[in-house]
Amino acid sequence: MTAIADAHILIIATNRFEEAELFDPRDTLLGAGARVTLASIDTDEILATVHDEPGRTITPDLTLADVRPDEYDALLIPGGVGNPDTLRTEAKAIEIVRAFDAAGKPVAAICHGPWMLAEAGIVSGRTVSPWPSIRTDLKHAGATIVDEEVAVDGNLITSRKPADIPAFTQALIAAIEAR
Repeated sequence: MTAIADAHILIIATNRFEEAELFDPRDTLLGAGARVTLASIDTDEILATVHDEPGRTITPDLTLADVRPDEYDALLIPGGVGNPDTLRTEAKAIEIVRAFDAAGKPVAAICHGPWMLAEAGIVSGRTVSPWPSIRTDLKHAGATIVDEEVAVDGNLITSRKPADIPAFTQALIAAIEAR
């Protein structure tokens, strides 16, 4: 079992991530003593959105190309429309998602973040709870869709929206500590 204070969590994001879906879980994880690393396409500042309006910025710690999945205990993918829509066109981002899933490590995606799970081909036969506008995409990828604040299916943790962040983050912490 891994104590959350001993865990190293990777967040992957790029411009137009939903502000609360990155900062809130990150702050909770850091507050619990976990190490959290943010990776993006490059190390230039990335811009959040707050319901499609510009939000805060954050500077990634490293690039996707520099990520070594074996160095992390879990993966977190925030939503926002633009973030996963851009990341799902990045081969390295898809490779990272697949590596975490293949290793059985927790993969947590919220709101539009589960688009990455569909793109990586890891939702077939699994239950997910995504934002309403991407439910059809996930269903076509073979997922079973539920409308719940958090769905946990094996190592996959998904939630619908910012209001679900507390349950989403607690489910991620529980999955890390159960490993």
